[in-house]
Amino acid sequence: MTKLTPLAVAMTAVLALGACGKKEDPKPGPAAGAAPALTVKIGHVGPMTGPQAHLGKDNENGARLAIESLNAKKLTIGGTAVTFELLAEDDQADAKQGPIVAQKLVDAKVAGVIGHLNSSTTIPASKVYADAGVPQISGSATNPQYTDQGFKTAFRVMANDVQQGKALGEFAAKKGYKSIALIDDRSAYGKGLAAEFQKSVEAAGLKLVATEYTTDKATDFKAILTNIKSKKPDLVFFAGMDPQGAPMVKQMKELGLTARFMGGDGVCTTDFPKNAGEAAEGHICSLPGKPLEKLAGGPAFRERFKQRFSADIQLYAPYVYDATMVMAEAMKRANSVEPAKYLPEIGKTRHEGVTAVIEFDTKGDLKDSAISFYEYKGGKLVYLETLGAPIASAPASEKK
Repeated sequence: MTKLTPLAVAMTAVLALGACGKKEDPKPGPAAGAAPALTVKIGHVGPMTGPQAHLGKDNENGARLAIESLNAKKLTIGGTAVTFELLAEDDQADAKQGPIVAQKLVDAKVAGVIGHLNSSTTIPASKVYADAGVPQISGSATNPQYTDQGFKTAFRVMANDVQQGKALGEFAAKKGYKSIALIDDRSAYGKGLAAEFQKSVEAAGLKLVATEYTTDKATDFKAILTNIKSKKPDLVFFAGMDPQGAPMVKQMKELGLTARFMGGDGVCTTDFPKNAGEAAEGHICSLPGKPLEKLAGGPAFRERFKQRFSADIQLYAPYVYDATMVMAEAMKRANSVEPAKYLPEIGKTRHEGVTAVIEFDTKGDLKDSAISFYEYKGGKLVYLETLGAPIASAPASEKK
């Protein structure tokens, strides 16, 4: 055997130790003094399939833009660097799917939920979130029942049907309409809006000459419109969404029904004139809040949205964006992403959002909500006037 010198033995031992160390080295950890990282899951729910999929995608894009804005700020909450992750689910605008999807998000350990879009899915889902203690902020569900249930986890950042229905009735009276036909799509949204609109017009002394019912899946309205035509109203009010509103006004024109058409936020979309064509001309709709163009941060938000998604805002995206920001700000104030710890902070919110200055009452509704009215002219929404609350200043995230 060849005898090794002491130097050779030492070098062999060093090489052997180096090889072992290289083999067993752990992955490098965070730099000294760096905050540990945490992924915070935020759920979003809307109809991603079916006739209202364009609205569901619009809502999801609003939430996604907010999540991306938050992550760009590299926030630290409770000494931990947080990254927000959006878990998007499809409830198909189906009341039976609402609680199923809600339970799926609860099981995924989301810290909060933005949505749902429709009142018909939001209301049954809200009990699932309440039972789990998961905060829920909707940017579009308007039926009063959602917050009337008394769940401490339920909030919304847009006017409810009481606020909007009342304003719609007052607007109809102000514009001199005397006889009105009402069409209710029987969804939770449609029933709520129709009921409040009816109260408002009757309080104003207007005459309700016809009340008709349809569904949120129907496309043929000629039978009920023929009956309405015989009553000779000067205004037809529809409590429903644009997949039904667009063919409805086309059929009104085909039947020679010359009454003005009016609806709430559900028919105040960019798809409505695209699908209704010339039949949309002159008809009226309402939206909670001031027009984006009249808000300090509105034009910048609209441009950011279009650049990011190569699409115009359909309807609720700015409200969903605000809802997401309200949730994140509550976490920051609570210095925690745990639902039980940050939930009380949501109720204390005063957020200068894209859509409004957001503050909640004890039920989780907006304290003040302006309602704006628009008319379709040349395929576009033209602003008419606003009834209600003051204009918000630019949110901090939108200020230059």
